[in-house]
Amino acid sequence: MTRLSTHDAIVIGAGPAGTSVALTLARRGWAVAIVEKSVFPRRKVCGEYISASNLALLDQLEIGDAWRANAGPEIRRVGFFSGDASVEAPMPPAKDGSCEKKDGFGRALGRDILDCLLLQAAQSAGVEIFQPCRAVAIDPDGEAQLVRIQTGNETTMLRAPVIVAAHGSWEAGPLPSQLGKTNRPSDLFGFKAHFTGSSLAPDLMPLLVFPGGYGGMVSADHGRLSISCCIRRDMLAQLRKQAGPRHQSHLSAAEAVSRHLMESCRGVTDALESAAADGPWLAAGPIRPGIRSCYERDIFRVGNAAGESHPVIAEGISMALQSSWLLACELSCAPSGRAGREAAGRRCEAAWKSLFSTRVYAAAALAGIAVNPSSAPLMAAIIRNLPQALTWGAQLSGKTKPVPGFV
Repeated sequence: MTRLSTHDAIVIGAGPAGTSVALTLARRGWAVAIVEKSVFPRRKVCGEYISASNLALLDQLEIGDAWRANAGPEIRRVGFFSGDASVEAPMPPAKDGSCEKKDGFGRALGRDILDCLLLQAAQSAGVEIFQPCRAVAIDPDGEAQLVRIQTGNETTMLRAPVIVAAHGSWEAGPLPSQLGKTNRPSDLFGFKAHFTGSSLAPDLMPLLVFPGGYGGMVSADHGRLSISCCIRRDMLAQLRKQAGPRHQSHLSAAEAVSRHLMESCRGVTDALESAAADGPWLAAGPIRPGIRSCYERDIFRVGNAAGESHPVIAEGISMALQSSWLLACELSCAPSGRAGREAAGRRCEAAWKSLFSTRVYAAAALAGIAVNPSSAPLMAAIIRNLPQALTWGAQLSGKTKPVPGFV
C-alpha cells in the first residue's frame, strides 16, 4: 500500500538552498517536507566559501553561532595563481549594517558540516525529512501536486500545492524541473578535494587559472584546505590521452586534473608541498551556468536549479541561501491558489535577476577569459600590473552586497 503524506510545501533537495527555504517557511507556520536522496554527512563538489554579507541571514536561520564556531579563518585577501604568477590584494569587507554582529569578512565551512547544521535546524523547526529518498515523478492533482518518492522498493506519495526544486542543475533526471543531458566539448566538469597541512596563508583565497580551466583554494574548517576547480571536457580528454595508452585506462579524471593543476600553478604546488590529502577527489558535472526560470510548470526553483554563475567568483552558496530567502519571503506573503503562486513566482524571478544577474554575466566573462589559452596570459599580465583588479572583481561578484531585508 502506498503511503500518502500532505504538506503545504515539498522541497526536493537538502543542500543550502532547499533546507534554508524549508526552514524559513516552517518557522512561518508552514507544514514542509524535504526529500533528499543522499545520506548525510556527505561531501560535495563546492568551493565552500560564504561571503560575510550572508551572516545576518545565517543568524536569521539560527545557525549563525554554530557556523562561526566551525568555519575556517576570515578571508581578508584575494589572490591569483597562474603559472609562475602569484598576486594578492585586499578582500573588500562587507558593507556596514550587513550583519548585526559586524562580521566583515567571509569564511569557508565544509559542506559535510554546513548541510548537517541546516538540516538539523530544519528538523527542529518541524520540517519532515524524507532521507535517503529520491523524487521520481511530479504530477498535477487538482490545486496541488503529487510527488512520488522512492526508498529501495518502498514508494511514498507526497501532496502539496507548492513544490520547490532545490536539486541543483548538474544531474539529469525524470523531473520536469531537471535539465536535459548534454555532451559538448566546452562542457565544464567540477572537481574538489580537501588537504591538511597546507602552507597557504590562512587569510588568502586565490583564484587559480590554468590551461582549459580555473579554480580556487581556501582555508576551511578544522585545518582543512579546500581546493575546487572546473575544466573543459575536451581538455580533460586531452590530458588523459597524453598519459599514453598504457596509463589512460588507469588514470582517473581526478588524477589527471590534479596533476594538471599542480603542473600549471606554482602557487598550488608550493601550498601543497607538505600537505596530505584528506579523502579522495570528488567529481561532478557538467556544470550549467546561466539564468533559468524561477517558476515554471507550477514548480518553483531555487539555488542552481534557478540559475548559477560560473564558480570562478566563489558565490554559489551565497546565491543559494539568498535565492531561498527571496522565495520564502514571497511565498509566505502570497495568497493561496495558483494565481497567488504565479504572482509570487513572477516577483521572485524579478528579484532574483535584480540581485544576481550582474554577477552571473560578470562571472561568465571572467570564466571565458580564464579557460581560453590565448587570453589567460593577458589576464595574468593585467593582474600583475594592477593587483587592485582582484579587489574590484570581488566587489563586482557581490561579496559586499547586502541581502535584501537585512540592510
